Amino acid sequence: MTAVSRDRPTTRVQYTVTRLTDPDEIRSLLEPEKAYAAYALAQLEPRLFGLSDWYLGTSAGSRALVIQSRSGLGHALFAIGDKDALDAVLSLHPGPRFTFASLRLEHRAVIERYFLMTRPQIMLRMSVTDRTFSPVSGPAERLDRGHVTAINRLYSSEGGATAYRPGHLEEGVYYGVFEEGVLVSIAGTHVVSASEGIAVVGNVFTHPRCRGRGLATIATSAVTAHLLQTCTLTVLTVEAANDPAIAIYTRLGYEEQCTLHETPLIRKEPLGVLSAARRLAAGWRGRAEGREIVVR
Repeated sequence: MTAVSRDRPTTRVQYTVTRLTDPDEIRSLLEPEKAYAAYALAQLEPRLFGLSDWYLGTSAGSRALVIQSRSGLGHALFAIGDKDALDAVLSLHPGPRFTFASLRLEHRAVIERYFLMTRPQIMLRMSVTDRTFSPVSGPAERLDRGHVTAINRLYSSEGGATAYRPGHLEEGVYYGVFEEGVLVSIAGTHVVSASEGIAVVGNVFTHPRCRGRGLATIATSAVTAHLLQTCTLTVLTVEAANDPAIAIYTRLGYEEQCTLHETPLIRKEPLGVLSAARRLAAGWRGRAEGREIVVR
């Protein structure tokens, strides 16, 4: 107990921050919230595991896990656990200046201490299994490296820049709908892990001139059917206010699991000087244990 004034005593809490390297230990922390943690679980795939840094913050009765991962499409941050322990981890390891985050609603206040959230909308995580899946038939084709130019052209049809490479098609699962030889609708994946039996569907897009005709449903159904051959759990994320999209995914057998934020982040401290100083101090406190100690 440390008194900061005679009238307002406060309790200082000590957090231990440890970098985890054991996939089994990490898996045990994620599986209780499997649908929410699907992306992080997929990073346990052997070919992906070395592309992530895993930090666990703990104190008496409080625990949080932060994953900082890298891929061909950029950096990503995933957070799970108690917000106070999350604060302790991020004070030392906020990650790169630009990243894409998945976090629970209760984490937002902590995240905003370190980052600017550029898309604060509430999202729904939905999941499907072979038990709930209800496929929709249609003329969807599997896309491969030879379709990269067509894919970039479609994704940029509303003015945004895209940079898909052949490797993205080889690592993921993408299906598209063509009309008169032109790709007009597409669905794909953010990550696929055969070893964990988990996939995350995303990048669903239809050309503006072709919307309202069920093409995205056909493409998403084809991707889902393919994934469920090897993955026992397939998830996706949709904006909570997007009723038409939710209706499509519900028709395919996806079920709502939880709410979250999925948002690009910009770190408020561009040079990382403060977090580096905190790491130095935390390392000094924990030097006897070989860990980082945060006192808050």
